[in-house]
Amino acid sequence: MNAVIGKTPFFRLLLPLIAVIITGTAFPGILSASLLIALIGSSCMLLSCFIPHNNQYKLRWLFGAGACFFIFSLPLYQIRQHTESTQLTPPGYGQYDLGIVLDIPQVKPRSIAVNVKTSSPGEKKLVLYLEQTDEARGLNPGDEIVFLSRVEPFRNFGNPDDFDYVGYMKNKGFAGSGYIPAVDWQKTGREMKSIPVMAQRLRGKALDFYRSFDLEGDAYAFICALTLGYKVHLSNDLQEAFRASGTAHVLALSGLHVGIIYAVISLLFSFFGKSGYGFIIRQWLVIIALWGFVFMVGMSPSVVRAAIMLTLFSIGNLHHRNGFSYNSLAAAAFFILIFRPSSLFDVGFQMSFSAVFSILYFNPKLLQLFRTRNRAAKYTWNLFCITTSAQLGVFPLVLYHFGTFPTWFFITNMLVVPLVGMIIYAVFPLIIFGLLRSLQWDLITVLYTFFEWIEKNLIELLLRIVYISESIPLAQISDKKISFLQLILLLLFIYAVTRFLFSRRPRPLIISLTVLLFFQFTITYKNITCPAPQLTVFNSPGQSDIAVFHNNKRHYPNIPENSFIPHPEKSILLISETNFPAHYAGKPFPLDILILSRQASFDTNKIFALFSPAMIVLDSSIPGYAAKRIERECHLQGVAIHDVAKKGAFLLNF
Repeated sequence: MNAVIGKTPFFRLLLPLIAVIITGTAFPGILSASLLIALIGSSCMLLSCFIPHNNQYKLRWLFGAGACFFIFSLPLYQIRQHTESTQLTPPGYGQYDLGIVLDIPQVKPRSIAVNVKTSSPGEKKLVLYLEQTDEARGLNPGDEIVFLSRVEPFRNFGNPDDFDYVGYMKNKGFAGSGYIPAVDWQKTGREMKSIPVMAQRLRGKALDFYRSFDLEGDAYAFICALTLGYKVHLSNDLQEAFRASGTAHVLALSGLHVGIIYAVISLLFSFFGKSGYGFIIRQWLVIIALWGFVFMVGMSPSVVRAAIMLTLFSIGNLHHRNGFSYNSLAAAAFFILIFRPSSLFDVGFQMSFSAVFSILYFNPKLLQLFRTRNRAAKYTWNLFCITTSAQLGVFPLVLYHFGTFPTWFFITNMLVVPLVGMIIYAVFPLIIFGLLRSLQWDLITVLYTFFEWIEKNLIELLLRIVYISESIPLAQISDKKISFLQLILLLLFIYAVTRFLFSRRPRPLIISLTVLLFFQFTITYKNITCPAPQLTVFNSPGQSDIAVFHNNKRHYPNIPENSFIPHPEKSILLISETNFPAHYAGKPFPLDILILSRQASFDTNKIFALFSPAMIVLDSSIPGYAAKRIERECHLQGVAIHDVAKKGAFLLNF
């Protein structure tokens, strides 16, 4: 593998490019140097054109060095633009902004979520939660709206086990969000027309077409996610079932889906022939149609990766060369990171490229272990090898990001992946006959009904398999999250062991055993330095949430209302009622911590007459207006206060 990588120019550029992106993200101060680096690179390339002929070979490195400088300045510039676009400046209220609706609005329980891009004072992507009205429901991608700015930066809840929502949204390019009442926005009547907007409108029509299939909730949500990458309708239970069964990749558009779409598109244009100018026209039409699909499904990193590799494959067909290689994979990563450096920190990007790299590396080796001429056995073995190869590269990342691992993935994927292919293939005749139904021919109606029946039953069968797989004992190993160092060590161990098994050389074995030893040291060190349990008042909006947090898990003890919480060193009292008239105290009872919960009408004068707390903690069940009042009164009394809704979770070691 090292020999192959060494001969691929994109792999030589990929690692320095990743280093540039990480450095530029970690040290924003160097981003201003992107223009200087670009000028240096351009100057070197220009200077190389004036080198005398007799010195050209000696100074041949000058053009290459200049090109590298210029190329590496592009992601630095993109990072700078991305950083500026995700900052609200100014983050205030009270000004009117114009925004373009970017994609299909999402209906929430109490609002309509709309992603917009503003035009002033700079282009910002925002999430606006519009009051539910018929006008809000009728918004389409490309519509221009004017709204009174009530946008604020994103904010995490501040819990120790929370997902980094702020980082996730900034990585997606969004700057903030806000609720907009119906009286504070309206359509201008203008529309923006561009390829992404038209693709999103086409996506909306496809969603409407799927509604005509009369599918149940999960089935409709699944077909939307499978073919259009639209995951809004997916329930938490359905997503968890796919994760536990090891088939979550089915819900994320990736190489499997794009490959099937590519095969269908190629088949539709097969009448152009397999040689001559017809074949050239066919390949370019396939590429254009493929990228049209990529725009329609939202251009996620995994889809763009598959599209770039299939584009290179089509171009390779024109020149009778193989388009699937380490170099084409590195080229896909290179072009994505050049124009969208933030994709490097996207989980989908990491898993997609890791899975394909693993397939290219492991699959040829696994195929050598068993050979047969029986078509059914050969297909089954190939499917098993591809699934296992992908999991070998992906499961360390799954452990790192989610701490889970599906144990029966190899069985579930053997059943689900073929069904996925049949479901996607069955969609195309449905689309064709659905468009022809306006002719009102009996044959077309019969064929449409037949394929609709097939599609519904295939989807129901797949979902049944997934739910059954989830219910199998030990279907998923959970709570096994690993550190970044352990991720690197685990990947090195997998590749070194594989290298040893197929080469029988001692060096890979020594490397794998050494890496395994270090991996065990990290586990031991983690167990020795495990933090103490913590009493935690979590920030869970609208409810009281008090638990003991230990080993990244919440343990809920039985804590009655209006009671003391046991602690070896601190006196902690939880109060969730405001009826104090029947209680008297000659001297306030000293407390280390007083937790107020559930009520908005706490009277601090009555509280301080009974208790003398060193600190008051307001849990997230207390309304914001009441929390502000209590905080103001506590400051007047000189009592420290912690409002978990504003400052995040309150933690106290045992």
